[in-house]
Amino acid sequence: MSASLPRPSAIPAFLRSLALAASLLTAVPSSAAEAILYTDVTLIDGTGAPARPGQDLLIEGERIVAVGAHGSLGERARTARAVPLPGRFVIPGLIDSHVHLATPPNRARAEAILRRQLYGGVTAVRDMADDLRAVGELARASLVGEIAAPDIYYAALMAGPPFFADPRVLAVTRGFAPGTAPWMQAIDTKTDLRLAVALVRGTAATAIKIYADLPAERVAAITAEAHRQKLMIWAHSAVFPARPAQVIEAGADVVSHVCYLAYEAQPVMLAAYEDRTPVDEALLAPTGDDPVVARLYRTMRKQGTILDATGSLFVKFEAERKADPGKKPLRCSGARTIALTQQAWRAGIPISTGTDFVNPAGDPWPAVHAELLYLARDVGMPPLAVIHSATLVGARAAGQDSDMGSIEPGKLANFVVLGANPLADIGNIGSIEMTVKRGREFRRADYVVPTAAELGDDD
Repeated sequence: MSASLPRPSAIPAFLRSLALAASLLTAVPSSAAEAILYTDVTLIDGTGAPARPGQDLLIEGERIVAVGAHGSLGERARTARAVPLPGRFVIPGLIDSHVHLATPPNRARAEAILRRQLYGGVTAVRDMADDLRAVGELARASLVGEIAAPDIYYAALMAGPPFFADPRVLAVTRGFAPGTAPWMQAIDTKTDLRLAVALVRGTAATAIKIYADLPAERVAAITAEAHRQKLMIWAHSAVFPARPAQVIEAGADVVSHVCYLAYEAQPVMLAAYEDRTPVDEALLAPTGDDPVVARLYRTMRKQGTILDATGSLFVKFEAERKADPGKKPLRCSGARTIALTQQAWRAGIPISTGTDFVNPAGDPWPAVHAELLYLARDVGMPPLAVIHSATLVGARAAGQDSDMGSIEPGKLANFVVLGANPLADIGNIGSIEMTVKRGREFRRADYVVPTAAELGDDD
């Protein structure tokens, strides 16, 4: 054996396991070849097209093989197991585009969160940087059906050296010096970015999350190298000191936290992420579209940048902070977060439905339901557009829109059966009767509610 080739034992075990999980994402065979015909539904397909009543869906194994008017699908449909669903509404599986499942790693908590998501209609999530040893194992267990969970697509994190004093880093990189784990790397001008990105690929991550404490030049260089090596870039919309305009111009595929875009109006950018000085909202237009943010949105629309707004987070936690004046303020008010999201919608920006928080044990639904309500009731988006955001836009944000996000032949059989019309009221998302993920049925009646002991208080 050549001395230039590493022995298998020299490869960290966790990287081998994550690579195996990545291969399973495409290589796992269908666990059920049964043909099933779901009949006579009103179909909202996720593309933004109007609802179509009286539709049949034929699935075989994990895939949708045909969609058509009731009774029109021919011989293959006649031999399938029929599931009559008159009066029901079917939408694609929901996608939460901003979750954290392992900061710190806690398998029981993660499984409880994932179970609530799946039985709440969520069939895929974007994990936005955690301990990828734990997340990779959760992704594998979900994919092969060992746990009730959405599919998981995840990011490795890159940030400037100052960030790695954050206690969260120690919680997710035990066994590594801060900033040296392949899924959480400190980047400076001396970093070999080709090697750094290659290490990320070895974790089976879908993307790199550019997080904090990096200048514009490093953001652009990371983005270029990630794209060269076929990885997406999921970035904070302000990286500090890199401005939002610089993050967007670098070519980030998805930017998170609509609030952070408002920092573009600051005459002097915060030098570091750790400086949590809120946005000076007096610098923004008091009503209507802000012209500085409008320039950002024009660039985003031209480049196809997706906005992971996480708006309900700011509205929810602002209310909690008003009830407890001792808590530090958020970076933006709830009202400004709503206004920025409304401006994004008017500008034609694709908005995904990320959350970045976890509901307490007493809440029957996953947090993504709150983001849907936020977009419909606070922002004013039509329910059809909200469903599009929560499905096909979310799939694009995860780089998975060829496989999911809409109900079309050839795509995964990921959909939700509702008892009431979500286009009449987006709150009817809470009428879930069944989630189908990769062709497997998860009936709401079988849902086991997470306990306080399972969820704990780590948010």
